[in-house]
Amino acid sequence: MKKNKNDAKLLKKALELGLAFAKKQGYSDLDRYVSSTDKVECVYRLLVQYKQITPLAVDQEDGVNMKHKLVLWISRLLPPDHELLQ
Repeated sequence: MKKNKNDAKLLKKALELGLAFAKKQGYSDLDRYVSSTDKVECVYRLLVQYKQITPLAVDQEDGVNMKHKLVLWISRLLPPDHELLQ
């Protein structure tokens, strides 16, 4: 896994957009009552369910790999000249 210096900021942005997507799909306010670790898993599973990202292999479903998938997802959504991708 290649680490970017802005991975933490990209993950924050991915969670922000993922939670907004969840809210539009009718899920309750996850950002108030759920820990950050659980938010990553919730957003990851929601994006897999809606076929926005490909699922990880069952034996690779852990926090680190889920975070990496979310960072990859948001990296593809942002324009190439976005400041977080530099």
